[in-house]
Order: sequence, then structure tokens, then C-alpha cells
Amino acid sequence: QVQLVESGGGSVQSGESLRLSCAVSGLTYSRICMGWFRQAPGKEREEREGVAAICSDGRTRYGNSVKGRFTISRDNAKNTLYVQMNSLKPEDTAMYYCAAGSSAYWSNLMFNQHHYAHWGQGTQVTVSS
Repeated sequence: QVQLVESGGGSVQSGESLRLSCAVSGLTYSRICMGWFRQAPGKEREEREGVAAICSDGRTRYGNSVKGRFTISRDNAKNTLYVQMNSLKPEDTAMYYCAAGSSAYWSNLMFNQHHYAHWGQGTQVTVSS
């Protein structure tokens, strides 16, 4: 059974940093992508925005709004995915979800949430000005 558990969210001031973690268990695919998506207040699940993604072959992708501020990484030994978020802005306020999927690896549609089969419960990030 695949489990993804996010942590690290919180409330910060504009310009501060947070690092989100996603502890992963039960994944058996060797070719897979993992990503961070966010759902802003008032948005529907279908409107989740791809923030950052990384695949098992090293490919990465970042959303335009976070390029240069967010960095995705993974620690295979700890089975943990991270996203370091610097220079946070109020518009970064959202529920952040970790996701994993093999379809994204093959399709290269790393920000298509339908290509991710496994999701965590989310961790809230709130940035105030």
C-alpha cells in the first residue's frame, strides 16, 4: 500500500522560507515521477497547480510562478521528497500536496495531476504580508 505523508507546512511572513517533506512508503516503481501540487483557497481540486516535479531519471520541472524560489529534491535513502521554498509570497498560500505517478514518467506530462496515481493528504502553507 502506497503512502505519502506531507509535513513542514505552517504560517510565515512574506520573504521567509519553508521546507516541505513527503515521506513515501510502499512505492515499487523504478521509473516514476514525484511532484508537489498546490490548491489555493477557493480553487477546486481540478485546479491544482503543479509547483515542482522530479522523475527517477533526474528530470525536473518547476512552475513559472516558483522558478528561482523553490527547489525540489529527494533523498532516496530516506524515501523522502522535499521542496525548499524561499522568498515566499502571499500568493503561495495554499494546501500543498505530494504526489507520485509512473504515468507522468512516460508521458512527460509532469504537471498533469491525472498522471499521478498516489497522493498525500496535504500540508497547509500560509504566507502573510
